[in-house]
Amino acid sequence: MDLYLKDRTALVTGASAGIGAGTARSLAEEGVRVAITARRGDQMEQVADEIAADGFIRPVVLVQDIMADDAAANLKKGVDDALGPLDILVNNAGAALPAPVGTDEQIWIDSINLNWWAVRRVSDQFLPGMIEHRWGRIINITGTMEPISINAATCAKAAVQAWSKGLSREHSKDGVTSNCVIPGRIHSEQTQRNYPGEVEEQFAAANIPSGVFGDPEDIGSLVVFIASPRAQQITGSVLYVDGGMKRFSH
Repeated sequence: MDLYLKDRTALVTGASAGIGAGTARSLAEEGVRVAITARRGDQMEQVADEIAADGFIRPVVLVQDIMADDAAANLKKGVDDALGPLDILVNNAGAALPAPVGTDEQIWIDSINLNWWAVRRVSDQFLPGMIEHRWGRIINITGTMEPISINAATCAKAAVQAWSKGLSREHSKDGVTSNCVIPGRIHSEQTQRNYPGEVEEQFAAANIPSGVFGDPEDIGSLVVFIASPRAQQITGSVLYVDGGMKRFSH
């Protein structure tokens, strides 16, 4: 199936490893000209080199701490200079932060900044151009809404999903769709730390109907579809890639 994405432009945040790197690869495989950003420049260069070595357009590497006050403006300039107007924004940067009662206030502030404010700030830089050109895709990688404990990131991601729905209500008519993707357990640096060896197998057997953790490209495959013109009627949605792990039916 031709997704009609060749020569579109995309920015993927949090793309030095894991879901971000896998999503960048999936977009590049469809002929998208991709920019990737994160703090770890050496790892992003490796991601870009591997994509280029496989015969796809080498991603543009933008080293940036997304929590910095000038991050959004810096990314806008970097993308404009390297790729021109942006078509697809994948807001992937984020981190889970447990926050039991008594957690230091700064942890809450940092989590909201990373997982919510940065998403809005970066999106707000690119949305006017998408609206003007009457085509754009905002895709937010969020997180489970079945919290098993108090987690600051869960609260921030809930804000992203509410904002994304509002954005879809206002600007789908302008050709700009906005959707959220909820990963289940996906192979990454974090899952390697949290589910070493047999722990992964035991967790998957007990909690994931498919029986296995996913790979970053499983997220990337969905992202490339909802980024494509073929997905113009998919907007304001929250989509799961979790092997059936969520327990509710709506």
